[in-house]
Amino acid sequence: MLVIPAIDLKNGQCVRLRQGLMDQATVYGEDPAAMARRWQEAGAQWLHVVDLDGAFNKKPTNDQAVEKIRQSIAIPMQLGGGLRTLAHLEMYLAMGIDRLILGTSVLKDRDMVVHALERFPGRIAIALDAREGRLASEGWVETSGTDAVEVAQILAPLEPAAFIYTDIKRDGMQTGPNIAATKRLAQAVAIPVIASGGVATIKDIEDLLPLRKDGVIGVITGKALYAGTLDFQAALQLTASLAKQ
Repeated sequence: MLVIPAIDLKNGQCVRLRQGLMDQATVYGEDPAAMARRWQEAGAQWLHVVDLDGAFNKKPTNDQAVEKIRQSIAIPMQLGGGLRTLAHLEMYLAMGIDRLILGTSVLKDRDMVVHALERFPGRIAIALDAREGRLASEGWVETSGTDAVEVAQILAPLEPAAFIYTDIKRDGMQTGPNIAATKRLAQAVAIPVIASGGVATIKDIEDLLPLRKDGVIGVITGKALYAGTLDFQAALQLTASLAKQ
């Protein structure tokens, strides 16, 4: 199972939010590219980057910071936040971003999502950001009545690279991931699932590991790494030891 460090960008800085609230931001670094190099040097196999300003502005906003990150590391990275058009996707793919994440568009512009999945096979992941199982959008400000698993089942035949499931209530709260909801999603689709939201300690990683058999291939963690409650090296060693079994 991959342990994927997260870098959230706000005003060109590395921050973490609580439950996606922009007024609940804590700055963890002034140099996102240096932070990205730190995670690569620590052994990360993937990097997860979110343009928070882009998510709220509905268009790429921290693209210069993203480009500096891309130029500073060799490991693959995935990016979300403000990707609303095919032109946005083309810009970042040309920049060398390995995987792009669509979230709000799943609710607001399903045709674009379908076109993106067909045009860029293997390069598009779908973010399923949910409150009590219902999808949220527009930087998590709006909550719909749409069931996350139902949407995943509709999109699965188009073969997205992964579904990234986030329990918004747990994001940045360090209360543990939503194991039941993540498992429900993974069992409902034959597409890799990446868990996100709530990871606080090594025990949370341990609790997710049994879900590998259901198709959960990774976990994204941010605040726990920056706050020091999760030791990245210990998490890597845990997942590596189990991979050998």
